[in-house]
Amino acid sequence: MGNLLINEPPLQVLPSLAVKLDSADKALILQQIHYWLNRSNNVRDGFRWIYNSAAKWHEQFPWLSEKTIQRYLKDLEKRGLLITGNYNKAKFDRTKWYRINYDALDNLGSALGLTVPTIGTERPNGMGLTVPTNTNRLPETTTETTKENSAAVAAPSSIESDFEEIWSAYPNKKGKKQAFNHYKAWRKKSAKHSNDYLFSQLKLYKQYIAQNKDWYRPMDGSTWFNGRFYDEYQVSTEQKHEGHEYWTGG
Repeated sequence: MGNLLINEPPLQVLPSLAVKLDSADKALILQQIHYWLNRSNNVRDGFRWIYNSAAKWHEQFPWLSEKTIQRYLKDLEKRGLLITGNYNKAKFDRTKWYRINYDALDNLGSALGLTVPTIGTERPNGMGLTVPTNTNRLPETTTETTKENSAAVAAPSSIESDFEEIWSAYPNKKGKKQAFNHYKAWRKKSAKHSNDYLFSQLKLYKQYIAQNKDWYRPMDGSTWFNGRFYDEYQVSTEQKHEGHEYWTGG
């Protein structure tokens, strides 16, 4: 067997994204950033971020030069698909931090008449990666259908009413349309995905908000419903605010 045939987990990307970006390489970079974001534990300002040196990016895309990768990252930033930040401890450290603007990505998919799958393929393990420096590639996917992911789900009317129930309890009601699309996709993915789970996660998230309200504000609803309910937060069991179990942003 030739050593240039697939014997390792391949990088993968939607052809439609490559067409829209006029570059398969840019689409692969964006997809790989999404992969690492779903495994990152770097939460700043309510969002997950990743950062990497040009040399480490080059390890993941060895056919591209470091300068080319930097140029592609800059182009994705100009398109509004990538948002950059600087959360480095040292002032002289200008390493860029990246996160994906999933609302912009959804709009890009809508222009193509597609539903862009922005929810991760698996639950982040809570440990995340401080610096995603290894060269693991995206896991191989198959079209095999299991009983779990093919199980019948609630009718659309039931999903809508269930969403309204959990949405009414969420403290930051921005991006309702996108939030519902994410919620609907999540519910359809497995019969085990239920409001009971979301309410339990929301309860913990509200506790975190209440205990850190001096500096933290709840993320937009469109963000939380895009798989961010899997985030893990350190919540104290002590009651800090008498008479108010949760802060609801009111």
